[in-house]
Amino acid sequence: MKKMVVLLFVVIASHLYAQKIKGSDTVLPLAQKEAEIYMQVSPGILTTVTGGGSGVGILSLLEGTTDIAMSSRSLKYEERLRFKELGREVMETVIAFDALCVIVHPSNRVTALTRQQLEDIFRGKITRWSQVGGENIPVVVYVRETSSGTYEFFKETVLKYKNYMAGALSMPATGTVIQSVSQTRGAIGYVGFPYVNDKVKTLKITQNGKEYPVVRPLLLYYLRPAVSEVQSFVDFVLSDSGQQIAREMGYIEVQHEENR
Repeated sequence: MKKMVVLLFVVIASHLYAQKIKGSDTVLPLAQKEAEIYMQVSPGILTTVTGGGSGVGILSLLEGTTDIAMSSRSLKYEERLRFKELGREVMETVIAFDALCVIVHPSNRVTALTRQQLEDIFRGKITRWSQVGGENIPVVVYVRETSSGTYEFFKETVLKYKNYMAGALSMPATGTVIQSVSQTRGAIGYVGFPYVNDKVKTLKITQNGKEYPVVRPLLLYYLRPAVSEVQSFVDFVLSDSGQQIAREMGYIEVQHEENR
């Protein structure tokens, strides 16, 4: 009887296609939910989703250890060059957009910063909250690790490619940024909107008197020609059902004309 059960399991397993998705922590909650629903409508495909950062996902795609890389930034020049050297053509698909939020401890009385003030904080030029209308306590800066696409995007969009301050505290995941900021009175950090909760407070960012939007595309990278199972997952994420999931989770959906 046991031999029959084992044999049946082997037969069933042989009909499963197992695909791996790896990368951006910002994309991770969305991809996990998409995969959960996708496997319900595609029972023959086993999809596993793990984080680690955009750079980790892209490196895994280069090394052939993942089928799809999640990223909150575009490929770097050297990454594109490496794919070309290996003779691999990469497909890039925008699956949603994310609003990056600046967060502080709930007790912080500051409600807004200009983009320049934000840059000066993360560059280490503003070191006390009293310099921007808050209490006379030190500013504690939390950032993502360098392999994170969020780290790169913030550096590009807010710091205008200038370096972060030397004393910034590097966090391995978005969840640890939330936790650290929620437990530190003078803390400031940045996370994707879907991660924001009532344990932290978000700040309004302005430039020239107008709100300064920090919005970025969220991407999936995979190799061309895509195997049918990979393409099937991407198509599902871009479908009306997939985009509804993104919208319900707090991401900004891709316009239909961009999906074609």
